[in-house]
Amino acid sequence: MEITNYIKQLMDYCAYRERAHSEVREKAFSLGYNSEEVDEIIVFLIQENFLNEQRFAESYTYGKFEYNKWGKIKIIQGLKQKDIPDSLIKKALKQIDNEAYELLIQKLIEQKAAQLNKEKNIWIKKKKIKNFLIQRGFEFKIIDKFLNHYFNL
Repeated sequence: MEITNYIKQLMDYCAYRERAHSEVREKAFSLGYNSEEVDEIIVFLIQENFLNEQRFAESYTYGKFEYNKWGKIKIIQGLKQKDIPDSLIKKALKQIDNEAYELLIQKLIEQKAAQLNKEKNIWIKKKKIKNFLIQRGFEFKIIDKFLNHYFNL
């Protein structure tokens, strides 16, 4: 395949950070390529190791967990929006250590409880913390477990 300026641009786009196939596909369409050309470019980028969805899924999972403090549900939703297959999502989620996951939930509960220190009603405080953790993408069962432990219920 002849490496044009546009293909070089897509190679640079992929080299900057890990990308999902859907992101590169969208970028290629924005550069004016048709469907057939986009498919050829995607294959070329995979062959040249610029694109790898497993690598993307793992990188995305790591970043969203470590830096954004997201739970597994929100990470899964984000990966599904990028059209990542379920099998790759499962593999990527395995890299999240259960102990680190639980420690993060405990830390977030403590931080949110400290922000809500003026709230005297523990049920309202608990509800606000629970909503916060749900928005972050944590599972109901694990939220309830740690909230009950935190509030000694």
